[in-house]
Amino acid sequence: MAVMLYNDYSTYLRRTFGCKVQKIAVNAAFSCPNRDGTVGWGGCAYCNNASFNPSYCKPGDPVSRQLEEGVRFFARKYPEMKYLAYFQAYTNTYGTLDGLRRKYEEALSVDGVVGLVIGTRPDCMGDEVLDYLSRLARQTYVMVEYGIESTDDEMLRHINRGHTFSVAADAVRRTAAAGVNVGGHIILGLPGDSKDKMLAQPAVISRLPLTTLKLHQLQIIKGTRMAEEYAAAPERFALFDVDDYVDVVVRYIERLRPTLVLERFVSQSPDELLVAPRWGLKNYEFVEKVRKRLAATESYQGRLYHG
Repeated sequence: MAVMLYNDYSTYLRRTFGCKVQKIAVNAAFSCPNRDGTVGWGGCAYCNNASFNPSYCKPGDPVSRQLEEGVRFFARKYPEMKYLAYFQAYTNTYGTLDGLRRKYEEALSVDGVVGLVIGTRPDCMGDEVLDYLSRLARQTYVMVEYGIESTDDEMLRHINRGHTFSVAADAVRRTAAAGVNVGGHIILGLPGDSKDKMLAQPAVISRLPLTTLKLHQLQIIKGTRMAEEYAAAPERFALFDVDDYVDVVVRYIERLRPTLVLERFVSQSPDELLVAPRWGLKNYEFVEKVRKRLAATESYQGRLYHG
């Protein structure tokens, strides 16, 4: 029997829904407490939301219209596909409960939408909102995706996250305990990261009750504080080349809990916004490199995991 190389997201979706499912990003015109002074000013050092918003995400358009445009885009090729409304831009639990409820339920009213994925900060999940999401999760699929970014508090301070890792860990635990699926997002290669530090992370992350995990390489994006730091002192950044990052991802995967679903390994920002690194690879091309490296080394997710 062939060994599963890693627990991949597409298989998880097929197992969960019994059909092909696609996430459609929504920009619901939320703000962020790390930009408006509630937590901090200026946002996270690496963040420019324009770097991951598809063209059909227009914050001035209603949520339903954005989703309908997304459905039209994907349905040309896959007419039987179902969809998850992905509230992606900024902090998507940052608002009044009534306002959040209206936007989430508007998304669920769109034909073909079978659930929600809600991207947010771990310090923006109040009890009232979590209680609502817990009730909603009994009726439909709900996942809350937290930006964890690092398990190192010094690193989090440097990138101006405005919260500690313990805050993220607590939010993940509370959300899972409420019966809501939980995703996490980690950036590898932040300034000051080392391979030893990065490879110590999987044991910590694996102890959290996460359903899914995204790994992304650090990218330097125009219009961010980090781009200014990089321009002033590029020698302080040890940006990955492709082969080095494949190696880190494989070694990271080996140390992860086998039941954790891995959604992504890389991010690819639009060329006009990307400063570095410039790999010229599509996501699927990078995934194939990871698969080949795992197979060549006879490795797999969890090979070095000690639960």
